[in-house]
Amino acid sequence: MRQLVVSAFVNLDGVMQAPGGPEEDPTGGFEFGGWLYNYWDDDSGQTMDKLFEEPFELLLGRKTYEIFAAYWPYIEDPNDSIAGPFNRTTKYVVTSSQAPLTWKNSVAVRGNVVDEIRRLKQQDGPRLLIQGSSQLIRTLLTTDLIDQTTLLVFPLVLGMGKKFFGDDARPGALRVTSSMTTPKGVVIQTYVSGGAIEPSSFAAGEPSQAELARREKWQREG
Repeated sequence: MRQLVVSAFVNLDGVMQAPGGPEEDPTGGFEFGGWLYNYWDDDSGQTMDKLFEEPFELLLGRKTYEIFAAYWPYIEDPNDSIAGPFNRTTKYVVTSSQAPLTWKNSVAVRGNVVDEIRRLKQQDGPRLLIQGSSQLIRTLLTTDLIDQTTLLVFPLVLGMGKKFFGDDARPGALRVTSSMTTPKGVVIQTYVSGGAIEPSSFAAGEPSQAELARREKWQREG
């Protein structure tokens, strides 16, 4: 079974929409396209280069696929560390559309998305790597299919836009396997599953009558 790896650019309120430029994805009236630009540095670039060093196949949502397919095939620099691997590798595209996929080595994934991705994971092959694809990520966060997540968290708040996490994300602890902060304040962390959440309490001794009354009041209020 191969691994499913997610990598995403997010900010402090979890928005991942249109980091690369104003025209990338203005849907929903999003006004901050290109928010990543002024925070990018060599450390961030090296993190992404390392992510693409090992063999991978891309797993993309339809909208991210369309963004990539209109850009990466037209990068002609043979030394570009992203264009070459992206253009050569297989691209699995989660889509309900019957429109042809024009980017070389693209394969449509239709039907029950979770079942189809589970089937892809069970095949022999390199890692499945998700880039962008917020809707697909949020679907997969309700399952146990993601093996590793790398988040580059940028120090700004947008207050609007497509977010990485939804309210229906599957609860669970995470274990940090690597962590660094770039000179421009980007926090880069890689996570794997840390098992079930184990709540506990800092409270000492028996609760006071005031505390018991507060709990009862809040229970009534819902």
